[in-house]
Amino acid sequence: MFSFSERELQGKKILDCPAGACSFTAVGNRIGLDVTACDIAYYHSGEDLKNKGLQDIEHAMEHMEKAQDNYKWEYFNDIEGLRKHRLSALQECAKDMRVSNERYFPVTLPSLPFSNEEFDILLSAHFLFMYSDRLDYQFHIETLNELLRVTKEEVRIFPLVDLEGKRYEHLDKIISYLADNGCTVEEVKVPYEFQTNANSMLKIKKGWS
Repeated sequence: MFSFSERELQGKKILDCPAGACSFTAVGNRIGLDVTACDIAYYHSGEDLKNKGLQDIEHAMEHMEKAQDNYKWEYFNDIEGLRKHRLSALQECAKDMRVSNERYFPVTLPSLPFSNEEFDILLSAHFLFMYSDRLDYQFHIETLNELLRVTKEEVRIFPLVDLEGKRYEHLDKIISYLADNGCTVEEVKVPYEFQTNANSMLKIKKGWS
């Protein structure tokens, strides 16, 4: 979903924000990448997060049964395949939190506890733009400013649609705002598409002073 190869990420300091109960940090560090995760969920213990994650997965699968026509099933094949994938990611995350807790930071956006330009690359999936029904434009601007503050090179955000699969209504306004503040911004099609129409990311390169 971010169109990065493993080789491109080698030697980079990466922040996954918000990371949720997924396995990117665990798997990334296992193959030699330098990945840090942050999420509001990490205020809970790994065991609590795992238990809540199990409940969330079952709730999500019930929703999927009713709305599966809104998704493309090439990657997961079917709902049972999706369930297995999500359970595996949750278990990887909970296990890694137990053994490498220092990689997981509890945060409440739009505020991050990191230094200016502490990370080279920041990846942000399934949060900004998706929940535009409950996160207003000002929250998006404040969060983007904070993501850019802690990042040296670039921020990538996926996807660019809301939960109904519609392009985020203020996206052009946000792109103009970022460009006015010295960033180079591209909408990039990616090979991953699960939710219908969710197949583009925003690639934000910071301006160089």
